Amino acid sequence: MNRRELLKTAGAVGAGSLVDTVAFSKTKQPRQAVIILGESVRADMLNCYRNTGLRTPNLDRIAAQGIRFDKAYNCQPVCAPARSAIWTGLFPHTNGVWGNSMPLGDTVHTLGQHLHDRGVHAAFVGKWHCDGFDYFGTGRPAPGWDPAYWYDMRDYLMELSPADRVRSRKPSTGNDPTWTADMCYGHRCANRAIDFLSKHKNEDYLLVLAFDEPHGPSLCPKEYSDSYRGFIFPSSPDVDDPLTTKPAEQRIWAESLGSLHRKQPPIESHQFFGSHTFVDDEIGRVMKEMEASAPNAMVLYTADHGVFLESHRLQDKGPAMYEEITRIPFLVKWPGVAPEGAVCPHLASHIDLSGTVMDYFGLDVPKTMEGTTMLETFRDPTVAPHQEVFIEWGRYEVDHDGFGAYQPIRCVRSDRYKLSIHLVTTDELYDLETDPGELNNLIDSAEHAEIRNGLHDKLLNWMNVSRDPFRGYYWGNRPWRPDFPETWKNAGMTRQRENDGYLPRELDYDTGLPMVHATRPK
Repeated sequence: MNRRELLKTAGAVGAGSLVDTVAFSKTKQPRQAVIILGESVRADMLNCYRNTGLRTPNLDRIAAQGIRFDKAYNCQPVCAPARSAIWTGLFPHTNGVWGNSMPLGDTVHTLGQHLHDRGVHAAFVGKWHCDGFDYFGTGRPAPGWDPAYWYDMRDYLMELSPADRVRSRKPSTGNDPTWTADMCYGHRCANRAIDFLSKHKNEDYLLVLAFDEPHGPSLCPKEYSDSYRGFIFPSSPDVDDPLTTKPAEQRIWAESLGSLHRKQPPIESHQFFGSHTFVDDEIGRVMKEMEASAPNAMVLYTADHGVFLESHRLQDKGPAMYEEITRIPFLVKWPGVAPEGAVCPHLASHIDLSGTVMDYFGLDVPKTMEGTTMLETFRDPTVAPHQEVFIEWGRYEVDHDGFGAYQPIRCVRSDRYKLSIHLVTTDELYDLETDPGELNNLIDSAEHAEIRNGLHDKLLNWMNVSRDPFRGYYWGNRPWRPDFPETWKNAGMTRQRENDGYLPRELDYDTGLPMVHATRPK
């Protein structure tokens, strides 16, 4: 993009970032960022977090060359909502994707569009899952992302014969030696990422590589899954959680799995774990090209959510706020800037990823984004980006009646404690310092009432500030806090959208004139 195009673009999206963008284009070295997104990967599935016997040498190498975040969290522990927060900097209740198969709102702009419109090349390869269509997507690139590299799962299926499409969805195909690496989605995604890296080495860009594996059907070349036959993932005491003081939906969920009253079985899943190591090898292929074509790029690895692996008698993920599905791996490599082999002990959140990338490219972070920038923490991991992080749940998927249907949850996690409000059932409070397995629900503990109520106030304030459409007095008036007022006015404030550079200023309902203050008494 030349200077004239930059000026035109800046005029279209707001001129605040023009100087930075033009100066950026004159730097000697291109500024490049690569985000690798895993699917269904909990933190302790990486050896750099916990040595379980799973093999993840390439991800461990990223951690060794940069920073490992020990307390990083998603915004909602299910696929599409988690991803929507990453790529918009907006919580699911704001961007519209508060369940799978729900689309981003018409006035929501993703990181790729923000970058593209400010002169930074943005390419997305892999699982998108934010278009509100079926699991595989529409095959149509989201605005701002390079159409030449867009490759969602529908694009992949269209390359296969009808017979191979069916095979690609059957776990039994993992036992077929003819299902080689070149048949796997992850391998084809890695090929496209490698092609992009090799062809764009002299320009500024963001490249996203988003895998679907090891999510079911967890297909990979047979030798990977065979290597995990007989492997047992080390369990934790919380696999035998009796769930007696827990929210009703957790007991109903466990009952549906037949796990509520049984002794939990060994955790064996050779295809899932084999697929996980297969993806690590694919990441290794991409890293090799990165080291040749983009040696100074900032590289970030994370995952959308974790999986239970029988913890709390539950499987996969769903309406719960336990560490196994909300705490995700988060690794940052930034050669010459981020210290090597460092560990950040502070809270981090996916909500900050979009703003951080914009800041990395020298661009203003739009006021509409609900996160912040983490660049200071990337430079110095002793700097805490947050004192609390927030997580939510709406529903698993709008297309299906199962998965617990609508289970509204709002959660705040401080450095030590986690409070979860389950609107229609029992709430939870855990001391993660003394009870890392989240077995002892302290919600009714008089000893912890002051801590609980303080977190509760912060959670309610976050719901107000973030314009949560589900906010109301019922989140405050809980059985353990009956003195919270029931009021039709609630907070009595109106909260309109700030300006993101794409839309005109919102008009005040009472005057018809452009609003001056987004938050004000109604």
